[in-house]
Amino acid sequence: MKLAPHLHRLGNDIVASYLVDLPGGITLIDAGLPGHWNDLQRELEVIGRPLADVRGLVLTHGDSDHIGFAERLRVEAGVPVYIHAADAHRARTGEKPKTPMGPARIRATLGFFAYGLRKNALRTRYVQEVVEVADGDVLDLPGAPVVIGMPGHSPGSIAVHIPAVDAVFVGDALTTRHVLTGREGAQPAPFTDEPAEALASLDRLASLPATWVLPGHGAPWHGSPTDIAASVRAA
Repeated sequence: MKLAPHLHRLGNDIVASYLVDLPGGITLIDAGLPGHWNDLQRELEVIGRPLADVRGLVLTHGDSDHIGFAERLRVEAGVPVYIHAADAHRARTGEKPKTPMGPARIRATLGFFAYGLRKNALRTRYVQEVVEVADGDVLDLPGAPVVIGMPGHSPGSIAVHIPAVDAVFVGDALTTRHVLTGREGAQPAPFTDEPAEALASLDRLASLPATWVLPGHGAPWHGSPTDIAASVRAA
């Protein structure tokens, strides 16, 4: 799905990842669920680019619904997978602390898990080799992605700012659709390790110049990072 020139979304409001299509190649942000591999193939066909044009995949964190096709992409296409050092172990093993589910509604929760089953969530392959990054790094990938540390949802959660497409990709630093309640609008994401730290990390967004804020779950936000951070806090 094309959002803007050079900016595309894979998946939907339940689970999403993103594709940045530039003359120098393609940068992917997150890898959704394993079944989103087919979504990636379709989007590449629509824009007329081969898989060989993908230069790198940047993970906003190491949870299973963000690393879906990462290992397949790395093994079959030789694409490097970038992740913050503090989440590298999570991406390699799936090990993470148990967090309270919080509020949930049966219909929305069942819809989330049913979608996961359709997209092969039970067949997630962990990422055996990663390139570790740190806050402030500018990656040598199309669009020169800037790593913004956003700890809270996980220790190594990051936002990825790509000025070339006027966008910041926030993973689960916030959500615009709660996967367990179905509630829409900017709000804290569920399954967050340290909720207070995640809210404090929103300050990192406020200074970023962007008109797209793109979460891993929920509709794209076409507006300023400052405004969405305020809306999350208000929620």
